[in-house]
Parts: sequence; structure tokens; C-alpha cells
Amino acid sequence: MAEAAPAERVLELPVWCGELDVAEVPALLPRPTRGARSYRLLVREHGEPLGYVQGPLEAGTSVEELFRRVRSELPPPAPAAPAERLRDVAQARRVTIAVCTRERPADLQRCLERLRAVRYRPLELLVVDNAPASRATRDVVARAAAHDARVRYVVEPRPGLSRARNRALAEASGEVLAFTDDDVHVDPWWVHGLVRGFDRRPDVGCVTGLVATAGIGTAPEAYFDRRVPWAHVRPHRLYDLDDQRLDDPMYPYAAGVFGTGANFALDTALMRRLGGFDEALGAGSPSRGGEDLDAFVRVLQAGRSISHEPAAVVWHHHRADVDGLRRQMYGYGSGLTAFYAKHLVDRRTRGQFLRSAPHGAARLARVGSASRSAASGSSAGAAVPAGAGPADGAVRARDLLVRELAGMAVGPLLYAAGRWRTGR
Repeated sequence: MAEAAPAERVLELPVWCGELDVAEVPALLPRPTRGARSYRLLVREHGEPLGYVQGPLEAGTSVEELFRRVRSELPPPAPAAPAERLRDVAQARRVTIAVCTRERPADLQRCLERLRAVRYRPLELLVVDNAPASRATRDVVARAAAHDARVRYVVEPRPGLSRARNRALAEASGEVLAFTDDDVHVDPWWVHGLVRGFDRRPDVGCVTGLVATAGIGTAPEAYFDRRVPWAHVRPHRLYDLDDQRLDDPMYPYAAGVFGTGANFALDTALMRRLGGFDEALGAGSPSRGGEDLDAFVRVLQAGRSISHEPAAVVWHHHRADVDGLRRQMYGYGSGLTAFYAKHLVDRRTRGQFLRSAPHGAARLARVGSASRSAASGSSAGAAVPAGAGPADGAVRARDLLVRELAGMAVGPLLYAAGRWRTGR
């Protein structure tokens, strides 16, 4: 398989993000973002992500010209046997896709349009309306269901993402339950990638995929793009607590190593046996996050494995404003240490977690360096106007670091508050 060149150059905002499969001639070329000054393309071959290529987008360059130039700079594609092609994955498992949402009808409508274009057929599309304050979500789903009988609407009256995920778990008819967010656009072959992950080994209980950045138009989007590990193209691999362990002293508690809640799928029966998602974690709970990290670890503790499938691609729209990014980084910090607190107080995992805790403390000490690097516009990222004023959407590493560390400091207390709220 050919390999895409690594993305190294600093890009000028805004950045148009697209994709190019070197083994196929695109029938309909996407149009670049208006005013884009740079490009980043996810290069794929027969659907398999190879990496990113990026660079300046000269004024007047057509997408056709850009694609021809990129193709000419890459090695020719290798032929793929039918068994290796993503589109030839057997459609033998029934899959439920769940989108948990609350009062974001415009985002949900765009999300459902892409979900309805998914090529996998034994499929149910389940929208969980979490603690609705209006009929807006119900109306969007009703319009989609009028054209697609696979679309179904359910309500979870109690607020919180974990509660909404548990409602999906109770309602799902598929043997595989896939989750994505309402601000995500899925690839048409996304479910094929997830199902292939379950076909890798009989003990696979969870599959994660690539969450590519859908666009970088502002400094906050550029910062977040560089801070998260799950936007990077990594090869397929299996994880378990036996011969497929990572050589990492924080394993399996290292954040982001398996994937993220915007793109993962579970063995439905397994997750029901495990009791569902921890409702003291996740967005809408005091801790604001961590329920996906917890679910991944619990799958491994149950003796099952996780398969990371980069070909299961979704595109994520990051927070475009500084205030939204501040809230998100605080939630990432609080969710992480709330997840840590859970496994520290659990007698079944306390010993293992304590052995990894010194390495975790050392890793947390490096958060400041990662934050400064992400805000500086270093390699493989988009240039960030560091000297701009707050009104310009400037990203200040110190401010974001303080928010993230503040979340980490109170995460254990917030987890305790979440447990009290859920009556545990």
C-alpha cells in the first residue's frame, strides 16, 4: 500500500479539509471552503486511510488541479484483492447507530443526512432526544423518518449523555451499537469499517475509528486539532490485557489511546451485561466527561479486546470560538480525573491504577508543554495568530492550560457529586 507524505508544514487559516482516494476517480469532487488559503487532504487507498497531505492553496486553483497534483506526488496505488476492500465487508451483523442529542436541530439534520447515506444495510438509526425543552429534535427526526423507515426517535427525560447512551443501549435492536455525535459527518463506508473491526477476532467487544477534522477556520479549531490524539491516522491494531497490551505504564488508563466517544461501537449484549455507561460520568453530569474512557477500560477488564479501525472514518466539527474551547478543555480535564477517581476507589482496579499513578502524574506535568505547542502553530498544524486580541479568537496557551488543570483538580470531587446524584 502506498503511504501519504507526513503533514509537516504550518498552514495559514482557513484550512480546507477534504479527502482523496488514490485508487478511485471521484465522481463528484468536493468544493473547497470559500476563502480557504490552505488544504489538508486525508489520503486513502481503497478506503484505507494512509495519512494527510497539506500545503498552501493558491488563489484560483481548482479542486481538479489540486487532486491531480497530489496524485502525481504520491506512489501509484497497489491493487487490492476483493477481501481487502472496505466495500466487500460482509453485511452479516445488524447494527444500531445511536445519536444522542439535545436542542441542536440544525446539527442533527446535517448529521442524519449523512447517516442515511451510509452504505451498510442491516441498519437502524436511533435518535435519543435527551431532556428535550422543545419539539425541535422530534420534528427533525419525523421529517427524516418520513423518507427512511430505519430512523427511530426515543426520549430520555433525564439529562446527561451517559443516561442517553443507556437509553440507546436499552432500545437498540442491533447486535452492534455504534455511537456518533450530532456535530459529526460520517463516511458512507463508516459502518463497514466498524463491522470489520468486530470480524477481526471473536473476542472483540469494542471498535473505534478515525475522527478526522472537518475544517480549520479559526485559531480555537487549530488548537484543538493539534491537542487531540484521535485525529491522527494510526494503523489498525488490537488491544487487550494479554498479548496485545501497549508498552505504556499508564495502559489501559492513558487518555485517547483507544479512541473517543464520537466514533465507537460496542457489542450490545456485552455492554448490557456490564451494566451500561456510568451515569456519574459524561457530558451533562458534574464531571462533564470520561464515560467513553471508562467504557473502553471496562470492555478490556471483561476479558474482551478493542479493535482500532482507521477506515471507520467520521469528520468532526471542533469548537470554533474561544469560550467554547475553554469550556471543552475544562470538561476534558474534569472528565479525565473523574475517570481516574472511579478506578482509584474501585477495589477491583485500585492496585493496578496505583501502580500506574506515578507515570500518570509525570504525564500530567507535561500537559503545559503540549498546550503551548498546540497554541504556537508548530509542525503539522495551522498557523495561529498568537498576538491577536481576545476579539480575534486568539488562543492563549496559559489560559487554556489553567482551565484544563482546574478541571483536573476538581474532577474527583465532581465524580463524587455525580455518584451522589445517581444514588450510588
